Amino acid sequence: MGKKLVHILTALLLAALLLPPSASATDKNQEHQAQELFSQGVEALNQGHPEMALEKFNATLKLDPELPAAHINRGIALRRLDQYVEAVEDFDKALKLAPQSPEAYYNRALAYSLSGLYDKAVADYTQALKYAPRDWQIFYNRGNAFLDQGKSGEALQDYDQAIKLNPQAPEVYLNRGLACLDLKKPDQALADSEKVLQLNPNFARANFVRAQALEQLDRKPEAMAAYRRFLETGNPEKDRGLLQKALDQLKKLEGKSSDQ
Repeated sequence: MGKKLVHILTALLLAALLLPPSASATDKNQEHQAQELFSQGVEALNQGHPEMALEKFNATLKLDPELPAAHINRGIALRRLDQYVEAVEDFDKALKLAPQSPEAYYNRALAYSLSGLYDKAVADYTQALKYAPRDWQIFYNRGNAFLDQGKSGEALQDYDQAIKLNPQAPEVYLNRGLACLDLKKPDQALADSEKVLQLNPNFARANFVRAQALEQLDRKPEAMAAYRRFLETGNPEKDRGLLQKALDQLKKLEGKSSDQ
């Protein structure tokens, strides 16, 4: 039930953890060229152009092949192009050059998660937390990996920690609500969905979680209203599967209501 929703939200957090290049090139002109190309690659990533970013980071690494930040950011570009195997290879290289880089572990974990390799993702998120123990995004995404494995209890713990570190992140409340639904804690799921809408009234998927929670609580008229709200506000492309499920559940509830 919750996995597709989790993947969509994870995509919102594929943030490039960008690092400035080090001054490792010996030739000053070459060093300047590498830094300029690196900056152009970062800008391309920020502008949503991973293909252009990939070209810039390839050129950067020709000038300075031992630049961890270039490997990390090239890996991010590759991941955004759905080239997960190649992305992992870049993060591997970055970790050989910078074994204590939380950015490399974090981004490799994202690539593993998107490949369905959740055990490896959890291991990398855990390593990242050794070097960045107060990064809420790491807890959030490790929670997502746990949830995709069906380990809702572990996911709940990570979402709790993420919320302690950043209580204003609606996506964390939403996925904590999913974990609570799996754990048959509809009251908490309902509270979390309402918190999402408080933080972001336009977060349509919160209405889906709210409807599911109300349905578990046997509050059918309210659940039907929440499903209708989601059908009105959900994204026809990004939420297609959830919208179909909401429609199916709504029809089922309406059928039960008419039978009574």
